[in-house]
Amino acid sequence: MPKDTGIGASTKRREDVRFLTGRGVYTDDLSLFGQAHAVMVRSTVAHGRIVSIDTSAVESMPGVLAVFTGEDFKDVGGNPAGWLINSRDGTPMREPKRPVLAHGKVRHVGDAYAAVIAESYAQAKDAAQVLSDATEIEELPAIVDMKAAAADASNRVHDEIPDNICFDWGWIEDNRAAVDAAMKAAPHVVTLELTNNRLVPNAMEPRASIGEYFPGTGDYKLTTTSQNPHLTRLLICAFVMGIPENKLQVVAPDVGGGFGSKIYHYGEEALVLAAAKRLGRPVRWTAERTESFLSDAHGRDHVTKIELGCTKEGDILAIRTETYANVGAYLSNFSTATPTFLHGTLMAGPYKVPHVYVNVKTVFTNTAPVDAYRGAGRPEATYSIERVVDKMCRELGLDPFEVRRRNLLTPDQFPYTTPVGLVYDTGNYQATLDKAVDLADVAGFEARRAESAKRGKLRGMGLSTWIEACGIAPSHLVGVLGARVGLYDAATVRVNATGTISVMTGAHSHGQGHETVFPQIVAEKLGIPASSVEIVHGDTAKIPFGMGSYGSRSLAVAGSAMDRAIDKIIAKGKKIAAHMLEAAEGDITFADGKFSVAGTDKAKTFGEIAFSAYVPHNYPLETLEPGLEETAFYDPANFTYPAGAYICEVEVDEGTGKVDVVAFTCADDFGNVMNPMIVEGQVHGGVGQGIGQAVLESTSYDENGQLLTGSYMDYAMPRADDVPFYTVDHSCSTPCTHNPLGVKGCGEAGAIGSPPAVVNAVIDALQRGGHSHVTHIDMPVSPNRVWQAMNA
Repeated sequence: MPKDTGIGASTKRREDVRFLTGRGVYTDDLSLFGQAHAVMVRSTVAHGRIVSIDTSAVESMPGVLAVFTGEDFKDVGGNPAGWLINSRDGTPMREPKRPVLAHGKVRHVGDAYAAVIAESYAQAKDAAQVLSDATEIEELPAIVDMKAAAADASNRVHDEIPDNICFDWGWIEDNRAAVDAAMKAAPHVVTLELTNNRLVPNAMEPRASIGEYFPGTGDYKLTTTSQNPHLTRLLICAFVMGIPENKLQVVAPDVGGGFGSKIYHYGEEALVLAAAKRLGRPVRWTAERTESFLSDAHGRDHVTKIELGCTKEGDILAIRTETYANVGAYLSNFSTATPTFLHGTLMAGPYKVPHVYVNVKTVFTNTAPVDAYRGAGRPEATYSIERVVDKMCRELGLDPFEVRRRNLLTPDQFPYTTPVGLVYDTGNYQATLDKAVDLADVAGFEARRAESAKRGKLRGMGLSTWIEACGIAPSHLVGVLGARVGLYDAATVRVNATGTISVMTGAHSHGQGHETVFPQIVAEKLGIPASSVEIVHGDTAKIPFGMGSYGSRSLAVAGSAMDRAIDKIIAKGKKIAAHMLEAAEGDITFADGKFSVAGTDKAKTFGEIAFSAYVPHNYPLETLEPGLEETAFYDPANFTYPAGAYICEVEVDEGTGKVDVVAFTCADDFGNVMNPMIVEGQVHGGVGQGIGQAVLESTSYDENGQLLTGSYMDYAMPRADDVPFYTVDHSCSTPCTHNPLGVKGCGEAGAIGSPPAVVNAVIDALQRGGHSHVTHIDMPVSPNRVWQAMNA
């Protein structure tokens, strides 16, 4: 019988009550007394020198209160990258300043170089257009193509960087000679050049920020659409504006999706704070959808050459990659970590590969900054590996299922140290593969293919076996590798006098269901109703500290901090109970919401103990402080490693090249599952985004750096009829061995495992349909690309 409460129960999301009835409170919903409106003035050219900005006409326009340009911020700091990467020769990366507003040069279409503050949005919008017309920008040649950018020293995104290269990174450099030797000796070498297409995140809620300044105390308040309010505060205070950290409160209320694009600090957040101080009134800014396309951090955008050395039987001997990774015009906060330590360290996949070497060259171009997007480096690694493994199987005439079984790590090999420096603690990759094969009815595929053929369709099946690293940690290790922040998290559990509980967590919920799942954990551990637990998040004034939500870290890191804080609550509760029950502390047990004396019927409920802590009439005051509130910080000992096997079936229309994804099966290992329904929803969403990347989505710039896909008229998002009903399973999960909850993370899995499964299925359909010359098609596998490949 299914569990209906606590850990493992498919409890409905309590936050959906307000979301589905229109009672959520988002940043743009807030209307503050005396608020003014900001509109950013953005570059219409991809690369240019700012010759002059004439603000005189704008300053006298109706309602205009202030005009800001890059000159106003030239003496403040820049928004830094969060990870310092060294090149192969040991030299540190080139890190140009990323200003609040562009100063001297604009470097991509949408680069904000000025802002107008007015009484109303319409007045600010009109004035911004006038200011744009009054600005002279000398257009320079745009740098769009990564390889061309690296080869042309005469044309520079940043004048001080002659080759447009941020860094040339090798991992692990000591592996290089051994990989070269293994490739040379390999009986067969497979080579594949592929593109991991650039994506626009497209959260439902555009970015928005409201700045406030309180002159009586010198305090600031920023309300913003952030996945990571504490990091935003840290960056603004320590690097950008120099505000004392205790003088800035950052609040992220309800946030309508992020997918990575709202982890980072953006210049508009600093702008509204500076404007609020100058004007002495709140200043708000909300992006229009086109602004989001132009200025939000994009995702992916890798060009990779991957080589795989193997035996004729399909044993993988070595993998070698060379990747060009686009970072756009500026370094966003995690842009340097994504193509390196979140990508290169996963290049062994779930396989027992003896030798791996990864080279990544990151390149500045006159395009929007590129940063972490759902999966962040792990989808790029998985796509390269799973495509080249599939190509190997076709070249050698081997079964792709059996080749993967042959190369997958086995349970007796854990813990397993990969050649790229990770230690996988646990897993059962054969079990997830077998489960996927069973659920997808692989044995019945030929019958389905024959039925599709009767309707004039080519049917194909694609497989992807994948692994990812989540809950990036520990802090001392990532510090050695270049991280500029710690990657721990914190939680405070406050038991109120009446027994209800408030949990202040450093994680931020923007669709993950924290307000449902976290109470399930508290309820399970304390034996109380989940309805008695309130989750508080997204406010730096209420939370001890936190590193936000991204990289599937919420449960593994923030949830573990909460678990430890609850343990402290129970430990203190035992001391109180021992005093009240006149027993030794060692004789007190806690279960099902009761503190009991072992071997007796003497007991106190959790509520009685909580009340006693706040009304300490019968309380060990000589040894224990009143109150029942505990804080814990948790820094993981290792990453967590979700893994799985995905099987996709597609139909291809031979006449048009149109691809329909007709079936999709996911068998995942997420460790212990807290709420199966929410896990299933996370997988559904991730697979939907992965199918979108594989079949529909692509961000395109022309040779002048103009964004050709700047709206939903040009950028294809997956709709309900573009995805099938999914089959999702997590019954083969193995618990994580190093966090107290045994969880691994589930939020990114669908977006990691699905793109190669889709593309493998398309190639399979074409090969089975007589188009044996088609060995690869870059994403998205649009009708035009598929038709051209078939008819090449």
